[in-house]
Amino acid sequence: MTSVEGTMNGHAFRATLEPDGQKGHWLKVSHKLSDAAGAEAGDNVTLEIAPAATEPEPRVPADLRKALAAAPKARAVWADITPIARRDWIHWITSAKQTETRARRVAHACSMLAAGKRRVCCFDRSGFYGKNLRAPKAG
Repeated sequence: MTSVEGTMNGHAFRATLEPDGQKGHWLKVSHKLSDAAGAEAGDNVTLEIAPAATEPEPRVPADLRKALAAAPKARAVWADITPIARRDWIHWITSAKQTETRARRVAHACSMLAAGKRRVCCFDRSGFYGKNLRAPKAG
């Protein structure tokens, strides 16, 4: 994932490009952005993007937020890592397909963070090797 700033048909936006699992990225265009840019699915648009000047803070899922609130050591490390590292932890947790796996990952994340681990191990953030990330198919 990489965060960008740019314009679509002259309308400014900030977004995070998602890995497509093919060593590239895709841009999720929200309804709000497409409405502001006067664009509909299938339209050609003028798009200008550049790397974001600052990395935006990721939204912490409720289950992880609750677990961190109950784990002071984990919360301290969480507060000290970069937004990119926090995003990787969140992505690892939310990429679980089953509720039980996600719950285990939340608990494991808190345990690893409390032990001082700043990055999640063995997680393919590009999706290329695990094929768990893909761009959506055109409608």
